[in-house]
Amino acid sequence: EVQLVESGGGLVQPGGSLRLSCATSGFTFIDYTMGWFRQAPGKEREGVSAISASDHSTTYADSVKGRFTISRDNTKDTVYLQMDSLKPEDTAVYYCAAGGPSGFGVLNPNGYHYWGQGTQVTVSS
Repeated sequence: EVQLVESGGGLVQPGGSLRLSCATSGFTFIDYTMGWFRQAPGKEREGVSAISASDHSTTYADSVKGRFTISRDNTKDTVYLQMDSLKPEDTAVYYCAAGGPSGFGVLNPNGYHYWGQGTQVTVSS
């Protein structure tokens, strides 16, 4: 059974930091590009960041460049998202996902096969 379990969300003040984790099982982690997505109320799900399976190259949405850092630990089948300098507009449910090669960009949710249940991140004073 494929499982992706996010953790680390919560309430943080603007300018603060959070580190999200996504522990996975049930598929060959090292073969998959891993992505983080988010969805705010009333908005579409958007890609935040992705890290490739092969060379661990990273991609970021313009809105989070310089503030968020994605990483993966292939020994633990886990992907992380370090979020610094958080802003109220970062408030959303954050999802991790696993995807293989596709015709979609790495920040396009259509390219991902497996999804976690999400973790809430709220940035507010």
